[in-house]
Amino acid sequence: MRIPFTKMHGLGNDFVVLDARIDALPPIGPATAAAISDRRTGIGCDQLIVLQPSDVADFRMRIFNADGGEVEACGNASRAVALLHGAKASVETAGGTIAMEPMDNGARIDMGTPRFGWDEIPLAYAMDTLAMPVAWENLENPCAVNVGNPHVIFFVEDGPSVPLERLGPEIECDALFPERINVNVAQVTGPASIDLRVWERGSGLTRACGTGACATAVAAIRRGVVSGRRIAVTLPGGTLDIEWTEAGRIMMTGPATTSFIGSFEWTDYA
Repeated sequence: MRIPFTKMHGLGNDFVVLDARIDALPPIGPATAAAISDRRTGIGCDQLIVLQPSDVADFRMRIFNADGGEVEACGNASRAVALLHGAKASVETAGGTIAMEPMDNGARIDMGTPRFGWDEIPLAYAMDTLAMPVAWENLENPCAVNVGNPHVIFFVEDGPSVPLERLGPEIECDALFPERINVNVAQVTGPASIDLRVWERGSGLTRACGTGACATAVAAIRRGVVSGRRIAVTLPGGTLDIEWTEAGRIMMTGPATTSFIGSFEWTDYA
């Protein structure tokens, strides 16, 4: 059984997209997702995206990280899917329903409203999520935000100097975060600009993370370290425009690209 796929990326954060909205696929579990995502023996990607029919939206988007774990949200993948779909749509995700609109070379995504309660992140016990009284070496007093998936954000003076490849997995798997966590290291570079590096839960260091950019912009606005409600967030792969509207919605605008299309034999990865 040959399965068609589309390889896409948003600012270098790359995806294999399987469209099962018309022709159903066999069941996909962690092992199959991890095998397809493997960069040495599979197609290779940060996330595997599966599109399916939905009873509550135009269609459903399932998201598997490179380790095979299914997660709630992915901003960069949402822009890629919007480009692939080619029209405005409401999309069901495990983190809630989002709205997408394709634009020239990318998309604008309504990512919904952020959540800040300690039990909504979730954390293992109650604490202030605006300035958490915790630290890992020199990374201290982070914010926590759930934007469909959980993020912790550290504001630092020198982002590139932080050994995120070492501290990222330690923080991700800390017992404080029962569902693990995405780790963001943010350096404010201007009144409406931030440089960001992300250790992505289940994928590791990434060139871009759309939900991380959203969570970081919201955290920066809450902390009062930026001016206004529209922030340019620059990641290693490029820049995203994030607006936290007065109505409380997070609007993300940025590019997405189709890399190539192909097909594979299902039994090679099942």
